Amino acid sequence: MSMKTLYESETHLKPSGDAKGMRQKEALGARRGESEPLFQQKKTAYSFLPHTLRGSFEISFREQIQLRGFTLIEAMIAVSILALAVAGPLFGADRAIVAAEGARYQLTASYLAQEGVEYVRAMRDDEYLLAYQAGGTNTSSAAWTDFLTGTDSAAITQCRSMTCTLDPTLPMGTGSGFSLSPCTGSACTPLYLANNGTTNYYTEQSGNGAVLQPFTRTIQAFTVSSTEERIVSTVTWSFHGIPYTVTVMDHLTSWQ
Repeated sequence: MSMKTLYESETHLKPSGDAKGMRQKEALGARRGESEPLFQQKKTAYSFLPHTLRGSFEISFREQIQLRGFTLIEAMIAVSILALAVAGPLFGADRAIVAAEGARYQLTASYLAQEGVEYVRAMRDDEYLLAYQAGGTNTSSAAWTDFLTGTDSAAITQCRSMTCTLDPTLPMGTGSGFSLSPCTGSACTPLYLANNGTTNYYTEQSGNGAVLQPFTRTIQAFTVSSTEERIVSTVTWSFHGIPYTVTVMDHLTSWQ
């Protein structure tokens, strides 16, 4: 007998408590292959119910047995929904961390580039003070000429024809052993972050526990006119394989 026939036979049983109805249920249980103890448990459990509810509870018990195989599928769906619900916030948090770190690099690079321009400005001012202390006429013009083409420590002569790097921890000047040093070939020295015991500072010296940083700073001067020079300070770095650049420019003129 097919399952459909069994289902129809059980459904149309009258939920009565007489002996005839109970014998029909026992015969139906035997045809469905139910063991005697299981059917007796069902019969005992249903005997405490009102006659009008016994049939519906028998159908409900049978449906639970038939749907038992869907538990694994339901669990897999629930796990998939949970994974999607967790993955979204985690991805958003990861993007937020990357964005914050990128902003930190951007801000640091901007400060380093600005420092380069201010350092060259300080060299120009230092050249003027040297000329003023020496005395004489046309102090401003003489100081400007020495700043651009001179040979003393405050001149930027070499950085007008090539790219230089800046290490403020070295003595002020241009050339080997000074703060402004021309790049060797196309390679420029990267920056390191060091600590003197109280303060962190950027330098091109790798000793004394300095930590290599992703930044490289270059400075170059370009002639605009006889009394005006454009200073370009550039900081480059790479973040997650993507190159970034921050450039700060300023125009310097001779003292009047």
